[in-house]
Amino acid sequence: MKKIAKTNAARLLDAASIQYELIPYDVDETDLGAQHIADQLGENIEQVFKTLVLEGDKTGHLVCVIPGAEEVDLKKAARVSGNKKVDLIPMKELLATTGYIRGGCSPVGMKKPFPTFIDESCILYDYIYVSAGVRGLQFKINPQTLVEFVGAQAVDLIAEKVE
Repeated sequence: MKKIAKTNAARLLDAASIQYELIPYDVDETDLGAQHIADQLGENIEQVFKTLVLEGDKTGHLVCVIPGAEEVDLKKAARVSGNKKVDLIPMKELLATTGYIRGGCSPVGMKKPFPTFIDESCILYDYIYVSAGVRGLQFKINPQTLVEFVGAQAVDLIAEKVE
């Protein structure tokens, strides 16, 4: 078994004495989606969360962490963050804004702290997965611990499914 290199995000959790596991998976550059990760981990897609970075018209950047198979409801995200309107930031701005690339964006250890909102469904589970800061590596972490560590609010962020 090869040693897993610690990410900056993992070092931050270590420094705070937070329990987590680093779980590697095989990266498919053509499919950076959460379903691929869930399949690789043999886990339920509802427990594999993706990290999205948005920009509000009043407050600037914010982070939404939602279950992998879901879409963020932009109106809900705007409301909870004190904005009239929010939108995903352009992909080309992700690295400069957060220090992370697409498929490796973690809610832990961004270049600077942003208001963070995690979908409330996370509290249904003993653990969830979020990116550990690089493609191919996930944190397996207690959701309440994550919420507290990143100073997030657990709120409803999910867009209703349209049949």
